[in-house]
Amino acid sequence: MRLMKVLAIATAALAAAPVALSAQDLIGSYVAYIGQQDLYNSKGARLSAPWQVLRQDRANYHRFGISQPGDEWDPFFGVIDNRAAMERMIMNGYINPQAARDVMNGGAMVTVEIYGRGNTGTSVNVDVYR
Repeated sequence: MRLMKVLAIATAALAAAPVALSAQDLIGSYVAYIGQQDLYNSKGARLSAPWQVLRQDRANYHRFGISQPGDEWDPFFGVIDNRAAMERMIMNGYINPQAARDVMNGGAMVTVEIYGRGNTGTSVNVDVYR
């Protein structure tokens, strides 16, 4: 009887898993070209992680008015707190190791998908196209 109860609970948990995973909505996406300006912070220091470069790209676009051909507006990273959350969002999302290297080298076109609920982003998926 106890085994049947454990199996019933496990089955219910597995059945609920797709619902929990689908709770993430695509709340925004954009395309951006990672140029040389995006590889350095506003003090001129070379950035050392892909999330930093992606964050700087959005700060350059939204805050400093620096963009390259191909950069698109996004509905999420215009807010400084959302840019600050980018590291966590990338850790919760996905960036291919080769894409991470391409971002760090610059000269790459990225597509970024932002997932979450309402105005709260929880993860970001990043792809690179050369």
